[in-house]
Amino acid sequence: MKYRYSHIVPYQDVDATRRLRLYTMENYLLNIAGKVADEMGIGIPSLLPMNYTWIITHLNLEMLALPRHGEEMIIETWIERNAHMLSIRDFRIYQKQDAGSERLIGCAKTIWAVLDLTSREIANIFDLPMFEGSVDGEVLTMSRAPRLQPICLDNLENDSHILQSGEILHEIQYSDVDYNRHCNSCKYLEWMVNACQLVDNQRPFRLDINYVKELYQNDKMWTRYVRTHESTQYQQVDENGTTCCSARLTVIDNLSC
Repeated sequence: MKYRYSHIVPYQDVDATRRLRLYTMENYLLNIAGKVADEMGIGIPSLLPMNYTWIITHLNLEMLALPRHGEEMIIETWIERNAHMLSIRDFRIYQKQDAGSERLIGCAKTIWAVLDLTSREIANIFDLPMFEGSVDGEVLTMSRAPRLQPICLDNLENDSHILQSGEILHEIQYSDVDYNRHCNSCKYLEWMVNACQLVDNQRPFRLDINYVKELYQNDKMWTRYVRTHESTQYQQVDENGTTCCSARLTVIDNLSC
């Protein structure tokens, strides 16, 4: 079953170019995923009494351009598949045209897992009573996500392909933590974009992001980045050098979905 939601981009969600912030686009998708899950009876309010919650582990997003202030988006979503340890939810993003028609401007594939809040381990979805069986919906076809390699910042100054590189320290604050008692997933992307972003946010792009490790209040994290003309790669590591999140923003010619 597919769900569709309309949203007009408000002032507070755009940047200085009057286009929607990238991490706010992610937040829209996650909020709609939560709303649909609530309507299906499998949302966080249904899981919390059993000490479980949803977490996102992967996001692949392609956009022709981020919408401008005042533009209306239609976001369509559905479950592609439920498996034992994961749930795949897909999205299509449309822009409402003056004549009432809709233009496809983006698509996304997300992978979710149910987290045991006591053990902090991934649970088997089908062990929970609200999941009665597997779901097989429409498969959103997207080009394969790239394998993201660790970033080494040594000896990059002589590489002519690299426009910018570096790392920035963040300390997880009270306002960064959500009801799952860990750093909210959209914060990782916000810090990435603040550290370094694509040169032109009006060109078609793809975002691939992998969430690997939870962070908690007062934890320290470093955002490493390397930017070329075609892409910006990120790796976020904790005090032990363990990867918490990795991502890549890439300029594309057109949507692959």
